[in-house]
Amino acid sequence: MKKHIFILMMILSLTSCAELGQILESTASISDAQIASALKQALDFGISKKVTLLGNKDGFYKRNSVKIHFPQELNKVENTLRQLGLNSLVDQGEEMLNRAAEDAVKEAIPIFKNAIQQMSFNDARQILMGDKDAATQYLKRTTSTSLRSKFYPVIKNSFSRVGADDIWENIITRYNSIPFIHKVNPDLTDYLTDKAMEGVFKMVAQEELEIRNNIRSRTTDLLRKVFALQDQK
Repeated sequence: MKKHIFILMMILSLTSCAELGQILESTASISDAQIASALKQALDFGISKKVTLLGNKDGFYKRNSVKIHFPQELNKVENTLRQLGLNSLVDQGEEMLNRAAEDAVKEAIPIFKNAIQQMSFNDARQILMGDKDAATQYLKRTTSTSLRSKFYPVIKNSFSRVGADDIWENIITRYNSIPFIHKVNPDLTDYLTDKAMEGVFKMVAQEELEIRNNIRSRTTDLLRKVFALQDQK
């Protein structure tokens, strides 16, 4: 009996070693450049498939995961105006915030795609074998500063183009005209830039997760080959 158990353990051990060898051989056969290329493909697909949706009408406004609401510091403004029966004005103000973000994303997509192509592949294997949103977090960490500086003027122009500036000037003027109220003068472009970028990265992360978890979402040979490595971890 002991002899049989020993033989079985040896077989299992040899099998495990063989499987480990296959994994190591497979990993070694894929270069850092291929891994980086696959990650860029995944992120680029995220931009094309998910972020493009944000540029459509209601892309932000009717998508709860990224919908932009009043800034927290303006909660008192919102509540006060609603108490005064100005619900339609407040609702219009929130809608126009989202319209400006939707308009801006259309012009900003090339900026994000260019940033993806600039991603270094030095840490490619660590990203591939990291958390489920490791590639998105890497992109966010390494590009947010430069992206924001480019995205800010796009948001500012969009805010004016869709008429959000007029609506919000009306909201702030109405609020500031209330007797004994503490006047406000918020920088909505700054706030909207942050929220729009947050929405973009959230959509990219959703697509990355889909590619990592769903083999059918790996639509190229390179994606299938590279992401098979993370399946083995």
